[in-house]
Order: sequence, then C-alpha cells, then structure tokens
Amino acid sequence: MYGASAHAFCKLEKCYARPPLIVDDHEIVRKGVRMLFPRNDSFEVCGEAQNGMDAIRMVLELSPDVVILDLSMPGMNGLETAAKMRLIAPSIRIVFFSAHEIPSTALWVGADAFVSKSSAPQDLVLTVNRVLQLGENPQAQQKSSSAHAGS
Repeated sequence: MYGASAHAFCKLEKCYARPPLIVDDHEIVRKGVRMLFPRNDSFEVCGEAQNGMDAIRMVLELSPDVVILDLSMPGMNGLETAAKMRLIAPSIRIVFFSAHEIPSTALWVGADAFVSKSSAPQDLVLTVNRVLQLGENPQAQQKSSSAHAGS
C-alpha cells in the first residue's frame, strides 16, 4: 500500500508513512493521547483499541508504523500484545505508555521506547517521532543503541 519511501503525513518536521495506533483500556487516556496528535491535513491517529485483541486485529487491518501501548490492560496485557504484534508485524515500532515502571521484560518483547504517563505531554510526541526516525534510519538506531549500551 505504501512504498518504503512514501510519506503520507508530517508532524514536528518529521514525515511518516502511516499514523499511530493508540492502545489503552481507558477511553480518557486514548482521547488525551489523540489530542497530542491532532487531526489535520498532514497528520492523524489511525485508530484506537481498548484491549490487546482489538489492537492485534487493528495492526493487521491498518498496518500502523507505530503503536502507543499501555502495559496494564485486562485480558491480554501490553507485554503479551507487543509480543504478538512483533510476530505479525516485525517492523512495527512499539512505544509503551504506562503509569507503571517499565519491566525489564519489555525489552525482550521488542519495545522501542517507554514513556511514563506522568511525563510531560510533549515527551510522548517526541518519543514517537524518535522511534519512527530510528526505524527509517538503521544506522542511527545502531549509533543510538551503542550510546545506550555504554551508559
């Protein structure tokens, strides 16, 4: 549907192929995150899911480049959801967004980033931009990973 170099929207001077999917069991959180990514001619959220099963279905249907994913949800939690997403869409970028501390297992399921719900709103937007930029530039990702390994 989209070519490797196709860009359908831009925000904060970065361009992406597909808009993000928001997954959280609390509607107020989904609506608040959606407000951080306002709908206009150049950018909008592709969808919202309230649980892991809906999120998996939407990843298959919508093929988002990035998923903003809560860790703590009833039924299938965020870690299980992320692991299944990696199986069906290995290149998807996953940003955990949670009120809880990040468990070390989040890295095992392939999380690209974590943002605390107590962070400033722009931190989530900047993190989404960063993981998408790194996804398009594997050399930058290797440099970023090396820098974090030495920290």
